[in-house]
Amino acid sequence: MTHVVELAGVRKRYRRVGEVLTNVELTLAPGGAVVVVGANGSGKSTLLRIAAGCSAPTAGTVTGRPPVVGYVPAQFPASSRLSVRTYLRHMTAIHGGGADAAEDSAALLDDLGFSGSLDGPVAELSTGNAQKVGLAQALSGPAPLVVLDEPFTGLDDAAADALCRRLGETMTAVAVLIADHSGRALALPNVHGRRLHHGTLHHEPTEPRRTPIPNGTAGTTSITLWCSDPAATLRGLPHRFSVTDSDPTSHTMTLEVAAAGGDALLVAAVGAGCSVLAVTRGSR
Repeated sequence: MTHVVELAGVRKRYRRVGEVLTNVELTLAPGGAVVVVGANGSGKSTLLRIAAGCSAPTAGTVTGRPPVVGYVPAQFPASSRLSVRTYLRHMTAIHGGGADAAEDSAALLDDLGFSGSLDGPVAELSTGNAQKVGLAQALSGPAPLVVLDEPFTGLDDAAADALCRRLGETMTAVAVLIADHSGRALALPNVHGRRLHHGTLHHEPTEPRRTPIPNGTAGTTSITLWCSDPAATLRGLPHRFSVTDSDPTSHTMTLEVAAAGGDALLVAAVGAGCSVLAVTRGSR
């Protein structure tokens, strides 16, 4: 059964803060992901809690929400004294999954590079390992709606790439809602970007955002490229760089990358069909 979740006229008001969400309209359906970005305190987590069914709106409606939702909050509550193995088995049972779902969660943990003890308590895990356990319980089993609040928190590049691969597979059959400040989720296929500003949602370009690296920073490399489609090229390049200049009319852009990643970025850019116009290495 295909679940389409509709948020209509959703508002949320807190007594001391006032209205955080104002007339939010949002449709969540399989086949793609909705990625919400916005400033800290803009209400992203509130919106995701309402979509997941963990909080009720002050006004408006949420329809079509399935009885089982895979949810990871912004800070995964690693307070359980259960072992990782027992916790995942317990969550799989709650989600209505069987042995296959349990095996899937263990396989996903392995893909994410989980380095903790499966027989140790969840409460003693590092932030990164706890996040991987949270993702494994949310993405394994028959949850028609997956809601992830800052899912890349605590993940290294390899784990983040593994999560992107899994999300790309998941969203073909499952409705996915993600809040993400890292820019990685915007690079997923068939993404619908939304910016939450002053309590309402606005369309957001789906070009992934990069963490700025100041020009000329020691140990960086500046690369100027010509690309027939710069926006499409950016979505396929490694994540660890910033765009310091872009001119759509001339199809050129300049990227700043840590010196250690310069060669890999050059290879990826040439492989994507770009021409390298200039390379400038910062002082070490």
